[in-house]
Parts: sequence; C-alpha cells; structure tokens
Amino acid sequence: MLPLVAMLMPSWMNPEYLLNWLGDWALWGTLVVVFIECGLLFPILPGDSLLFAVGLFIAQGTIHVPLWLACVLLTVAAFLGNVSGYYIGRVLGTSLFKNPNARFLKPKYIEQTHEFFERYGPRALVLGRFVPIVRTFITIVAGAGKMDPKKFFLWTGIGAVIWAPGITLLGHALGHVEFIHKNLEAALVVLVLISLIPMFVEYFLAKRRNRNNTDGTGGPADAPKHAAPKHSA
Repeated sequence: MLPLVAMLMPSWMNPEYLLNWLGDWALWGTLVVVFIECGLLFPILPGDSLLFAVGLFIAQGTIHVPLWLACVLLTVAAFLGNVSGYYIGRVLGTSLFKNPNARFLKPKYIEQTHEFFERYGPRALVLGRFVPIVRTFITIVAGAGKMDPKKFFLWTGIGAVIWAPGITLLGHALGHVEFIHKNLEAALVVLVLISLIPMFVEYFLAKRRNRNNTDGTGGPADAPKHAAPKHSA
C-alpha cells in the first residue's frame, strides 16, 4: 500500500482495502455503502471511488459478477438510497440540522445544498450525484420541500442511471489499461481528489456570492432565507 494512500484516506475510506476486506461480499458491501451515502445522512463515504474500484475489480476478475448485473444493482441501490432520504426529509424536514458543532449533520450542509437546489431546480438531483455531501443531502431538501414524488422519482432515477453505471463503466474500461492496473492505489487517490473538486468549486462560489451580497449587490436583508424549497408543482 502506498504511503500516500494511508495518509489521505483511513482504511474504511480506501476502496481497494474495503473491497479486499469484503472479499466475496465486495459487491454487496458496495451496495450497502452506496445506499447509505445516497440517503441515510452519512456523507463521508467513498462513493465515487468505490464505484470506480468495483469496475476495476470486475475488469481484473477479482469480483466475479457480470458487469451489467453490477451496474443494475448499483443503480437500484443509488435510487433506493435517494428515495429513503426523500421520505426522511418529508417526515423530519431539516430539524436534524440544528447543531453547528455536529460531526455530520451541520446546518451549513443543508444551507449549501438548498442553494444548490435553488440554482439548478430538479436537475440538481442529477448534478448533485457528482458532488460529495450534496449527493447525500439533496434528497433531504427535496423531501422537506415537499417536491412532487413523481418528479422526484424521475429526476433521481435519471441521476442514478448516469452516476452509478457511468463511474463503474469508467473503472471497468480503465481496468484494462496497464498503467492503471499497476498504479491502482495512486489512481484511486487521484479519483478521490477529482471528486472533491466540485465541492470546493461550490464552496468558493458560495463565498463569492456572499461577499457580493454584503458589498451592495443584494444586502443581507434581501438574501433568501434557507427554508426548504417548495416543489409541489
């Protein structure tokens, strides 16, 4: 194991370590992780990199499951995870996000996700799949805002079909590349870093918008309140 991997990721966040540890249950363990990350309020999981690693392991013959079946099961897990998050949001709203010192359920997470939803509308359910943290909380915001279930199922289904098979197929395709095969640990670290880029971009854009608001382009009194959006139409 490369020292860099050990420094950047704890063992349970290292997709290669996790899949090797799960052994014959690698795919089923991945389904559980995807389900949890997509809906059960636990955003710090190796979603993108784990999907990528599953594709690599299938290509290398380490996971003995047909690629098409893995893609179908991962899509279902991602979809059902989001559905569970949606109904958690409908029942509990954003009441869980009250403690600013909370480890995972920070108020700022729900505020940032709300802003993301407001900017992109229902498309956020597709785009948010590729943004860590937003991927977990976007469904809570949709549920709390009473988004029409049919519209939610449609958009979150599209997102699941694009995200889960897309990254898995990418990993499978690159699994046949000798350089990737010989430098798997480094490739996974790079993927993790790439997956974090949208989150940092969104963070800096939010700071820039807040600075512009306080500089006179829209004072604090004019700023929208971070209530859950109403998407019942």
